[in-house]
Amino acid sequence: MKTLKDIKLSMLDLVAIREGRSVADALAVALSTARHAEALGFTRYWVAEHHNMPGIASSATAVLVGHIAGGTTRIRVGSGGIMLPNHAPLVVAEAFGTLAELYPDRIDLGLGRAPGTDSVTMRALRRDRVETEDDFPREVSELQQLLGPVQHGQRVVAVPGAGTNVPIWILGSSLFSARLAAERGLPYAFASHFAPRQLLQAIALYRSKFQPSAVLDKPYVMIGVPVMAAPTDEEAEFLASSNYQRVLGILNRNRRRLQPPVAHFMDKLRPEERAAIGDFLAAGVVGGPERVREGFARLAQLTDADEFIVVCDVFDPELRLRSLEIAASAMEK
Repeated sequence: MKTLKDIKLSMLDLVAIREGRSVADALAVALSTARHAEALGFTRYWVAEHHNMPGIASSATAVLVGHIAGGTTRIRVGSGGIMLPNHAPLVVAEAFGTLAELYPDRIDLGLGRAPGTDSVTMRALRRDRVETEDDFPREVSELQQLLGPVQHGQRVVAVPGAGTNVPIWILGSSLFSARLAAERGLPYAFASHFAPRQLLQAIALYRSKFQPSAVLDKPYVMIGVPVMAAPTDEEAEFLASSNYQRVLGILNRNRRRLQPPVAHFMDKLRPEERAAIGDFLAAGVVGGPERVREGFARLAQLTDADEFIVVCDVFDPELRLRSLEIAASAMEK
């Protein structure tokens, strides 16, 4: 069983647009946060693809990956993830191949099979394409080929892209993605930051079915962890109300920009609303330094994860940086 010191710490940024602020502000906050995470020793900084959502500014994911990689020096930067139903694999290979040439050994390509949006927007992205369950595994294979060495007789070559061998991760919140990652011998990132229900079952399946590959000789598990840390438990719970409001908006299909914190927000909700938010954030860690350390230790014991990738949506950007400092410190004890 790993200790907290054995577990790598990374960050997934949804690039929230805050109420009363601009998209440009959200992008600037993302870069400053990435620089802070790098200074704290985080392993990687990922951004997630979403579309047609008023509170999220990471729709042009590859562009943002390049912006953050260009503004940092060591931290790995990547997608958590690129949603393959929205893109032709060749376009993804060329984009991330270009990033890999610009920032060698620093780019990750996390892949998901959800559209990251609603059905109307998905049609706007890929027009009349109809997805089947077989498409995602086939397109992952296509991307692996496009990013690998050029084969004799290969008619379509990603330029840039070919030979860059950008590390591919399988992202998911289901047993389907766990099985695919295991069969391909790829690292697996479970989306427990918003869908924790099948976390333990999925990573157990991944480990039991894992087949060593050219890129990975044993299973590697990353789990998403919502984190809200502050000097006291009470302040952390207050700051977390911004996230609770975001989750309630998702559940009620009333998505908005990230809202300022509200005192005693959960106390004002109906029991079923509190329960739904609790289920959504069941893998979350909220509190002062000791509670954060205990929460991380509990997740480590439950999952034996190799890496935590935290989501930290604090409304005040400076308090967000402080939250990451507390989280990083908790992992060192």
